[in-house]
Amino acid sequence: MIMKGTRTAPRHDGRLLESLNVERTTVRFEAADTIFAQGDRCAGVMFVARGRVRLSVAAPGGRTVVVAVCDKGAFFGEGALAGQRRRRSTAVALTDATIFVVKTAEMRQRLHAEQALSDWFRSHMLARNNRIEKDLADDASDPFNGGQARLARALLLLAHVDERRSLRYPMPSISRDLLAVMTDLPRSRVNTLMNDFRKHGFLERHSARDGGLQVHRSLLNLVLQN
Repeated sequence: MIMKGTRTAPRHDGRLLESLNVERTTVRFEAADTIFAQGDRCAGVMFVARGRVRLSVAAPGGRTVVVAVCDKGAFFGEGALAGQRRRRSTAVALTDATIFVVKTAEMRQRLHAEQALSDWFRSHMLARNNRIEKDLADDASDPFNGGQARLARALLLLAHVDERRSLRYPMPSISRDLLAVMTDLPRSRVNTLMNDFRKHGFLERHSARDGGLQVHRSLLNLVLQN
């Protein structure tokens, strides 16, 4: 699996949807549940009220490309608004998740009628497109080899290193097996790279009381400089 995208933005807690009384269905998923699969019928636009969702696309050669990880406050499945009849990606819950599902007709009507909702949704889409374009440009000149770029991008994505100016960012609890799946690397290679990153100070191991595994901002700086 190849990491191509990044976290969607901006984030919101969903209170705007509630304040506008947008008609929606609330669906709860457990970690690893498929929310929809590539090729499924588009039934509406979705919003992450709680949890984290991974969007991926089946690529030629049998590989899977991760195009985005959607956190709480992110829309996904908005292709329904552009007339898509079938899903072009697969959405899987990375954690237990609560999803708001807004039918296509309802979302179109409310976007037309509610300026605040329209502005919020437009900002979300512009931010996502900017991030995807940047990722594609970065891929054109990958300074790493042996999977380092993919793992570095996955760690930066999971730790939200682009959100704040801190020096260290706590990593969510994630297994090496899942990192291997997300980066299309053997688990042994993930172990080797993680150890290398720790030796160079890109990763820091702290006690659970002090935040656990943390990503140092120098990993982002290294990627950007190259």
